[in-house]
Parts: sequence; structure tokens; C-alpha cells
Amino acid sequence: MSVNVNRSVSDQFYRYKMPRLIAKVEGKGNGIKTVIVNMVDVAKALNRPPTYPTKFFGCELGAQTQFDTKNDRYIVNGSHEANKLQDMLDGFIRKFVLCTECDNPETDLHVNPKKQTIGTSCKACGNRGMLDTRHKLCTFILKNPPESTESGSGSASAKKEKEKKNRKKDKENGSGSGEAGNHDSIDAPEAVDRDDDDEDWAEETTEEAQRRRMEEISDHAKNLTLSDDLEKPLEERVNLFYNFVKQKKESGTIDGADKEILAEAERLDVKAMGPLILSELLFNENIRDQIKKYKRHYLRFCHNNKKAQKYLLGGFECVVKLHQVQLLPRVAIILKDLYDADLLEEDVIFAWAERVSKKYVSKELAKEIHAKAAPFVKWLKEAEEESEGSEEEEEEEDDENVEVVYSPSAHKLKVETVKPDTPQKEEEDIDIDAI
Repeated sequence: MSVNVNRSVSDQFYRYKMPRLIAKVEGKGNGIKTVIVNMVDVAKALNRPPTYPTKFFGCELGAQTQFDTKNDRYIVNGSHEANKLQDMLDGFIRKFVLCTECDNPETDLHVNPKKQTIGTSCKACGNRGMLDTRHKLCTFILKNPPESTESGSGSASAKKEKEKKNRKKDKENGSGSGEAGNHDSIDAPEAVDRDDDDEDWAEETTEEAQRRRMEEISDHAKNLTLSDDLEKPLEERVNLFYNFVKQKKESGTIDGADKEILAEAERLDVKAMGPLILSELLFNENIRDQIKKYKRHYLRFCHNNKKAQKYLLGGFECVVKLHQVQLLPRVAIILKDLYDADLLEEDVIFAWAERVSKKYVSKELAKEIHAKAAPFVKWLKEAEEESEGSEEEEEEEDDENVEVVYSPSAHKLKVETVKPDTPQKEEEDIDIDAI
């Protein structure tokens, strides 16, 4: 559904339209974030880079923003409703898109980083003006000007490179005299340009250039398949992620591929289930060593994500099932390794220990795993109670050492810290008969 770019105009035949914002909330707890699904389409309708309105939301909400231009993902941290963001977008349009003279959204930005100014020019009425650079977004725009403003300088540098190539070519052909060079550059500029174009085209047909173009095409193809993959059922998306991680493992590149694996899980919207799939592919009877080796991979999924931690416990149960003889007696120590590696939080462990589930393994094996884990869970609860008890004792001691002193000459009560009296040695008993 499309809406008017300037929503203060109620005319249904208003020709400047834009798609309505679509916001999708992902994650829970501290890791919750809002993905603006169609930010690229909205920004295209406004003739602005998609990073500008996203950053504007971050400035207005006091939230961090993330840009994944490769996958067209524009993220604002926190949970935000689409209607709220749509209203906020109106503020961006008023300040950075609409012409101040005719209120039409046909403006271009002209950024001058040296002078720290941002100018606007309207293609509808010809009005030119300057933006008020006091808004926080202006600092971002000055550091990241639109591509259109950089194209001028880019074309100038391209012309200089062409001129250099021409001079070098003339020297190689033996026509190195200044007069001949000037004559060629003045009388036949079109011919020179045509030669350069042919030369550039010849360079682009090399194997290296072809390989580079194929990589670019494959990157674009990934972006095109993004929406198609998200429309697939959850089971298919999980299988896609499984095959992706398996391919990384078989190719021997999985050790440094933690960021790529996380990006693929987010692309397929299966981030919470990531630890379950990783456990199936990365853990075996040597799980204690593998926890240390792949700690970084799991942290990218499990940090501040309790749902992912629950899936990790499910994956751990599956690994115990596959290597029951070796791992069942060591359940408690393995859970402690996962806890020490910050992959599991106390609350998640306690909730898991309270309820025996047959979701991943049989009821009988699940009971055995919980029985073996009981000493660790008991130790964890006692450690938590001791830490809470010591904190309470410290607070009580601090309260006992504080005394309120009233002074009739003072206008306010004074609070003084009183040092506890050191016990004095009892006087030796005196024998009266000995006197």
C-alpha cells in the first residue's frame, strides 16, 4: 500500500507516492531490534540513500542503527511499531526532502564537506537553499554524502586518468612532442575518447575482469533470492542454513566464518535455532575441546539471547544421545564448561533443570541427563545464594556503622560513620584475700 510522500496533502491523485513502512521486530531482551524491511524502496521514492532515514530514526529515538547494504537490511535497535516510525519519517521528509518553497519532494542534496554545508536544489521550482546543520543527522550526511555529489569529482578524476593514458600512449607511439599532443587533444577529442573506450573495453575482457564481474553478479543474485528464501517454510530455511554451515566445515573455512554464519542465519530468519544446528555439525565426543574452539561462533548467537541458549541445551542433549557412553557420565562438567564460556545463563539452566522434556531425546534419556546434571545445578544455586547473602550482609554492616547525630545549632541532621569499638582486654580478676 502506498501513501503520499507529503502526508499533509490529502489529495488521492497526488503524484508523489511512497510505500508504507514495513517494520519487523526480531530478537528478545537486550538483543531486540526492528528491521525496516522495505527501507530501500521507501528511500528510492524519496530520492535519498536508505541510510539517511534509518540514521534519522536512530537520532530521534536515541537508539543505535545498523546498515547491511549487501543484504538490504536496515536495523534500529529496540522494539518500534511501524506506525510510530511512519510518523517519524514525516519529520525526516519535512526537514530533508521537501522544498521549502513549493513543498514538492523533487530536491537534491549538495554536500560540501570542506565548508561543512548542505545545500538543496529543487527540480520543480528551481529554488536553492541551505539546510540547518544543527540536527545530528547532518553530521552523518557530511561524512557520508550522497553518491550523486561524489559523481562529479569521480568523473573529473576519470578524465584525468584518461588524459594520463593518452599521454602515455602517445609517448609509446613516438608522438611525444608537445604540439602534437596539444593538437590531438584540441582538434579530435571525440576520437581520443573513442580510443579510450575501446581500450577500457579490452581490459574488461580479461579473465580477471570476467571473474570479478561473475562475483558481482553472484552477490546481486544473493540479494534477489533474499525475499524468496524468507517466504519458504521454516523447515526448508533450516535445511538451507544446515547446508551452508556444512559446506563451510567441509571446505575447511569454518574457523573464521563466524560472521558469515551469523549473517546467513539472520538472512534466513533462523538465528535462534542456530546453536542447535551448529551443535549437530561441530560437536562430538570431544565436546569440551570444541566448546573452546568454537566459543566465538556460539557467542554470536547466544549472547543475551535466552531462546538461542535453550536451543543450545537441546543440541547438547542430541550430542549426548549420539555419544551416550562417553558423554553421559560427564554431563555436569560439560554444562559447567558451557556456563564458564558465557554460552548459558543461570536462569536458562534453572528453567531447563525444572522440567524434563522429550523434545530432542527420549523421556528416559532426558531423565538420566537431568540426574547427571543435578550436582552442577545444585552447586550453581548454592553459589548464587551465597553471593546474594554476602551482598545483604555487607549492606547490613554498612547500615550498622551509620549514626544520625542531632545538633541543636545545625539546620540539618548530620550523618556520621562510626567505627566499631575494638573490644578491650578484660581486666585481670583481683583476689581480695591477697590484698
